[in-house]
Amino acid sequence: MTTLLVTGGAGFIGGNYVLRTLEQNPACRIINLDLLTYAGNLETLASLSGDDRHVFVHGDIGDAELVGGLIRQYQPDAIINFAAESHVDRSIDGPAAFVQTNVVGTLNLLEQARDYHRGLPAERAEQFRFLHVSTDEVYGSLGETGAFTEETPYAPNSPYAASKASSDHLVRAYHHTFGLPVLTTNCSNNYGPYQFPEKLIPLIIHNALNGKALPVYGDGQQVRDWLFVEDHVDAINRVRASGRVGEVYNIGGMCERTNLEVVNAICDVVDAKRPDPALGSRRSLVTHVADRPGHDRRYAIDCSKICNELSWRPAVNFEAGLERTVNWYLDNHAWVQHVQDGSYQGERLGLGEKQ
Repeated sequence: MTTLLVTGGAGFIGGNYVLRTLEQNPACRIINLDLLTYAGNLETLASLSGDDRHVFVHGDIGDAELVGGLIRQYQPDAIINFAAESHVDRSIDGPAAFVQTNVVGTLNLLEQARDYHRGLPAERAEQFRFLHVSTDEVYGSLGETGAFTEETPYAPNSPYAASKASSDHLVRAYHHTFGLPVLTTNCSNNYGPYQFPEKLIPLIIHNALNGKALPVYGDGQQVRDWLFVEDHVDAINRVRASGRVGEVYNIGGMCERTNLEVVNAICDVVDAKRPDPALGSRRSLVTHVADRPGHDRRYAIDCSKICNELSWRPAVNFEAGLERTVNWYLDNHAWVQHVQDGSYQGERLGLGEKQ
């Protein structure tokens, strides 16, 4: 049985990773370490209640004793690091938390992984991987043309992006200095089920359903590359299994849209599924608000490296992925409510205890 230590596995991308990986791999066990900050939700993992292949641990990646103890106890074949503070607006209001989790926490994980790796027998040491999940925001902003490649110089423009860039550099350094077998992935904007409703797509879905204003920063012409979360999960597992040690792989959805195009598309899907004659088109709810400080104008990912080397491509186009996402939020009102009011009910789900 393959054992993975997954950090941040109750968050949006991490939770989808845990669910999809265990569904696709019966001979896999996941030790899931998550601090359950505001964006972590145990109800995402409710379907795993009673499944011995999932061990949830409530704790902090910055806790050296806890992380070291879990590694010694469970002897993982790989560590997958999703744990991160990730919302740009929050990083502008309070950068310190982002440095603590994204930089100091990642440093602790690397230290514990290094101690573990150097004590493994040669064959197991050769197979072990530390996979660090990062973002395209470390590269900064693009003009109207071009795309980020793995060789694009780092130029982070927000405290969030700067903290992720710092963690990426630490991961690289631990490979080159200590020989830790690392892999790094930098992804474009994710969307899909279980995303915390402060992010653009779930926020707009929620507000559109409730007839509330749909806030759009500035002129709404900021461009992002959109990646369905299940495609991202599949790419991460492909990199973990077959990626070249020490390498970086960009993961993109091959789907550029302006923020305003995304908002309008959501309005049209919600109108079709939940028509409201009193509102008419929900596009009328679009409200332009003051732009975010330092807002990057355009991101775009060149993911040809992972496509060519590892034979991965995104399988879900934006229209299909958006419809699946809207349907999920329509069918999961309770999840959204519990996320918003913090009533995760972890003890009732039997998914773990505070460590």
